[in-house]
Amino acid sequence: MMDGINYWIHAVTPLHVGAGRGLGYIDMPIAREKATNWPYIPGSSIKGVIAEHFGASEESVRNREEHRDLKAAFGTSGSDKNCAAGALVFTDADILCLPVRSFYGTFAWITSPFCLMRVKRDINFPEFPEGIRALVANDSKLIREGGKIYLEDLDLKTQKSDEAGKIAESIASSVFGENEKWQKVFAERFAIVNDDLFTFLCESGTEVSAHIRIDGKTGIVQDGALWYEEALPAESILTGRVWCDKVFVSGITEKDLFERFCNGIIDLQVGGKASTGKGIVRCIFGSR
Repeated sequence: MMDGINYWIHAVTPLHVGAGRGLGYIDMPIAREKATNWPYIPGSSIKGVIAEHFGASEESVRNREEHRDLKAAFGTSGSDKNCAAGALVFTDADILCLPVRSFYGTFAWITSPFCLMRVKRDINFPEFPEGIRALVANDSKLIREGGKIYLEDLDLKTQKSDEAGKIAESIASSVFGENEKWQKVFAERFAIVNDDLFTFLCESGTEVSAHIRIDGKTGIVQDGALWYEEALPAESILTGRVWCDKVFVSGITEKDLFERFCNGIIDLQVGGKASTGKGIVRCIFGSR
């Protein structure tokens, strides 16, 4: 893999990155991967909102021309011979931890072996013993007598695992590194389920809400104006990678771009429904 750093998206409010009109009962579904049907955020969306955050959106091309670091990072458009692509390259943000309802512990952050392997290809994730359908940390608040956890309408025979605890600590330190209390909250509610069960929960555990449109003249619901909108629930965690391609602006280095635009924690608004408070996220960049 090309040299770069990981970035993490932590949804503070429900997150709707749409995929157009739906074919089923959900009129406005979220973007999903073709092969897995797991939710994701396109890398172009992430790069776009970061560009806007730093004042380099498409509407402010002049700002890019006046600030060479913006031009180097996000490029310029048009037919001018001096236009060039931006050097920063963002992959899609893949789902890593999906929050689902839990009978104990309020809710659980769930992931799966394949999710973990996509973040780190050589990870040593624990295997599931016969009959075990979930693994949790030793101090988990999800498990109760009888060795089960209860997620949505599912009761899963569960086992405590040192390896699961170590993975939880690793993710928590990356996402909540500035807050030890939240690191503990995450580890206590973290669970690894098998890939098939994770797929089922990604399809059935998202947030679906009904919306209506009010007729401006009558002040009542407009005929036929009822639709259902899907969103990733608050506390979802996604992850991707960013690296630096060739820098076309002289005097600007790869190090300069990472330090300026891919450093620390940035608060962003991603996806639609900004006026209703949707899509508020924390974007956390890893270290190089």
